[in-house]
Amino acid sequence: MRKLTYYIACTIDGFIGDPEGDATSMFKFTNGEYMAAMNAEYPETVPTHAREMFGVDAENRHFDTLVQGRQSYQLALDIGVTSPYNHLREFVATRSLTESPHPNVELIADGLVGRVRELKAEDSPLGIYLCGGSTIAGELIEEIDELIIKTYPQVYGTGMPMFGAGFEPRDFELGDVRAFDNGVLVRTYTRKR
Repeated sequence: MRKLTYYIACTIDGFIGDPEGDATSMFKFTNGEYMAAMNAEYPETVPTHAREMFGVDAENRHFDTLVQGRQSYQLALDIGVTSPYNHLREFVATRSLTESPHPNVELIADGLVGRVRELKAEDSPLGIYLCGGSTIAGELIEEIDELIIKTYPQVYGTGMPMFGAGFEPRDFELGDVRAFDNGVLVRTYTRKR
């Protein structure tokens, strides 16, 4: 069974963006030792159109499939990119888009949990990258096997939470913890089942 990994950046207080989802204030931390380490370890999480700019020219190490929500996908569409992760199989959960703007992007209007279960059951040595955002993470919370949380040294006070889900405690086991010189902390958690 393949893993679904929520690989996400957030603030110290657990927000992935401001109330509208804008996370550009975090961009100032995407540099130096931290960025070099993340790009080397998770090269497939760098969008195809940004790989050259970041000097990423590596095979996929952890994921061969990406699932993201409509709002996350819109960030790419806004700059004219219709397949932001063309080096992965791309799935976008959306009810507002009715036709995919790119042959590599499959739209999922209904049955997201079932479709993700099908993807997890596929035979592949690589896993599935849950790119975001809050709503889709909340909908898929029971399917998430691993969290890789990149905590940036900022506090928002309010904003878009990591999970748009109702209250229900779910346990994860802490694995690796890495601290970087720019104040970013990267923690890996595995789902306790």
